[in-house]
Amino acid sequence: MEKPDLTNPKNFHSPINVSGMDLDLLIKFYESMSMIRKAEDLLAVKRRDGFIGGPVHLGAGQEAIPVGVSPSLNSSDFVFGAHRSHGHLLALGSSLHKLFAEVLGKETGHSKGMGGSMHLWDEPSGFYGSVPIMAGTVPLAVGAAISAKLRKSSSIAVAYLGDGAVEEGIVIESMNLAKIQKAPILFIVENNLFASHMHISLRQPSSYISRFADASLVPSHILDGNDVVEVFKTARNSINDIRSGQGPQLIECLTYRFYGHVDWREDVDVGVNRSMEDINDWRSRDPIKRLTESLLEINETIEDKLNDLNDELNLNVQSAWELALEDPFPAKDKLLEGVYA
Repeated sequence: MEKPDLTNPKNFHSPINVSGMDLDLLIKFYESMSMIRKAEDLLAVKRRDGFIGGPVHLGAGQEAIPVGVSPSLNSSDFVFGAHRSHGHLLALGSSLHKLFAEVLGKETGHSKGMGGSMHLWDEPSGFYGSVPIMAGTVPLAVGAAISAKLRKSSSIAVAYLGDGAVEEGIVIESMNLAKIQKAPILFIVENNLFASHMHISLRQPSSYISRFADASLVPSHILDGNDVVEVFKTARNSINDIRSGQGPQLIECLTYRFYGHVDWREDVDVGVNRSMEDINDWRSRDPIKRLTESLLEINETIEDKLNDLNDELNLNVQSAWELALEDPFPAKDKLLEGVYA
């Protein structure tokens, strides 16, 4: 059932429901989301100030989604991102230093400095790639899922995609094939209401895109993508179902990106339906803020721990950046390595 109020930025500002949740796990959620946010805020500033040569597509504001999904995954699973995948990678426990090095084009980066922000890969962490091609990794994820099924392994695939990607025909074909083959795959749609600079209301008759899953009889769930506990519980249940052989599922997470389509800008001056009022309302729906308020409600003494954790994260993020900044660039004779045509 659709929940129209999920798209309204003036709703869902209150603390999230954390009853029955382990406190240590909640703190891990807080730590992971905060680390991703700090990393992306730093990338925004460094891109603005000219330290980064290529574009960076930032997902600040959307951290609850990968942080909620990742705890139920194994290193043997296959996770595929899109073009806004820093958080997908880091939520799996991947190296912050290697991410910064890749964005800077350094040889110590995930793709040896050849890919930049949008071509990320870290197989040891279970991350099998991100690309700037809209929906380009979705059929790859379905292929990985079918491979896992043929090998009779317990691995599943995860495909992260945005609301704009669903407008590519390959997504519909991929969901149809996944259903027919009963492939063990979870489609995670990060519906932030914008495809590049165009609001979903200008592109679709509905602000919800899980109806495309209905066409292929793929079970779907629509939820508040800024509630890390709701994401965690829904993803855990879906992943358990998928591992047990029940076939693909789709989770649609309503969320919002605080930055614009690319780099540090907020995109309130490019003629689109995006205003500072909306951005500020969504910032009040910040997944980190709402989890923080919940933690303080259940444990008033935890504030000092969170402050110490923030200080440690600030130091770690800055140290990783400085280390990457000093790393060497690839040698010129490495330019054509890995080119197969």
